[in-house]
Amino acid sequence: MTARRDAAVRDLLEDIEFLVRCESPSSDHEAVARSADAVATLGHRLLATKPERLVVDGCTHLRWRFGGAPRVLLLGHHDTVWPEGTLEKHPYAVRDGVLRGPGCFDMKAGVVMALHAAAVAGTPAGLSILITGDEEIGSPTSRRLIEEEARGCDAVFVLEASADGGALKCRRKGVSLYRIDVDGRAAHAGLEPEKGVNAAVEIAHQILAVAALADAGRGTTVVPTALSAGTTTNTVPAHAGMAVDVRVWDEAEQQRVDDALRGLRPVLTGSRIRISGGINRPPLQATASSVLFDLAASRAAELGLGTLTAAAVGGASDGNFTAGLGIPTLDGLGAVGGGAHADDEHVIVAELPRRTALLGALIDAVLAKGTPCPTANAADDHGASPRWPAR
Repeated sequence: MTARRDAAVRDLLEDIEFLVRCESPSSDHEAVARSADAVATLGHRLLATKPERLVVDGCTHLRWRFGGAPRVLLLGHHDTVWPEGTLEKHPYAVRDGVLRGPGCFDMKAGVVMALHAAAVAGTPAGLSILITGDEEIGSPTSRRLIEEEARGCDAVFVLEASADGGALKCRRKGVSLYRIDVDGRAAHAGLEPEKGVNAAVEIAHQILAVAALADAGRGTTVVPTALSAGTTTNTVPAHAGMAVDVRVWDEAEQQRVDDALRGLRPVLTGSRIRISGGINRPPLQATASSVLFDLAASRAAELGLGTLTAAAVGGASDGNFTAGLGIPTLDGLGAVGGGAHADDEHVIVAELPRRTALLGALIDAVLAKGTPCPTANAADDHGASPRWPAR
């Protein structure tokens, strides 16, 4: 048993290293294409089947389907937030049971785990694997693919990294992303500033108005992020702009903030405001995950993996899309570790085979039992979450 486990860990580590060493920042389509080649090579070796290569607006996604209409979807992404060259500062390494490297936790380890679990499960009929290339920037080219692949499925398993301590992500905030642009009028800052309309001052007013839309009591965050204004130090800025990141727990709150942002009006006479963007991902409600979490907990106990825990997190994933369609969705099944998007990004090596085994058991269970009953996104008559059929 120990030798077999050691061999499994070795194989997982070799494949994770192969993907981590192929850098794939979301905004670089050539880098993402090279990463897709690496994932396809790995998947072909493990699954004995080449993926479909789906290129949408220059971004490369990969899909494997086995035996007709999908019933179980394994969902992940191979793009990362890290620019090319990050490996020089944060090289791939494994020391003292901890794996490090850009994108290892979010989420190249999860991609490898999905492929290994599918291989161990024997690539059963009804299984689909979709690995996208633009999740980190909001999935603009892959959302349609994700939703089309998920429709009709009994379960979607998302290989995003776990929450703290290995908890599965059973509730996620919804995300809205906006761009606010302000047009003013340029003038010489020293000779006749009164003839200008200062877009930087206008955007300052708007920053305060936007930030005031947050509601800590409801867990709603509305955060002005990237900001720009002006051209030279002696010119009244004619243009300014900012990005806005919104996170909410429920759809009503998401709509409230959207309406408020679209209702913003300029403060300075002569300035103009343009709002673009909008609701990106709906919230992933706990009811979408409850049935599958119960199933995962029972399978984890059978495998001797200990007690699973659930977490609610502010970050969103492509699982928000599938849950929004009413498809039972369980997220956070990937690597256990921490430091997503941070210099200390890392994966706990010992958990890799354990979580991969859990994923394989979940694939088998859903394909053997079929659709949960009742539906996973509705409570029963007593308000309790629905249960998976007994074994």
